[in-house]
Amino acid sequence: MKRPRKTSGRTPRQVVTAVHSPEAGRCLDILRRLSAFIDDELPAQICKELRHHLGACPSCEVFIASLRATVTLCRHCPTPQLTAQDRARLRLEVLNASRPRTKR
Repeated sequence: MKRPRKTSGRTPRQVVTAVHSPEAGRCLDILRRLSAFIDDELPAQICKELRHHLGACPSCEVFIASLRATVTLCRHCPTPQLTAQDRARLRLEVLNASRPRTKR
């Protein structure tokens, strides 16, 4: 008969959270690659590294679930017709939003 394992009283999610200590910039590096990851555009070794990180990082795990849902919704919505002016404005807004913010 197996003896019950002693636990710390934490749920599995709490244990994972306790084990994960984000390295400086590691989650940010992961987030930058997630779009290519969910589109199967990365080499197998990088996908393996990302899956390993995602299994240990609840924050990144939640983010990728949200990203996958967003991509699915976008793929099923009709593309709006934009004028050249609208496309230029949106492109500029995306570029501005993606620039690193400076600390003051």
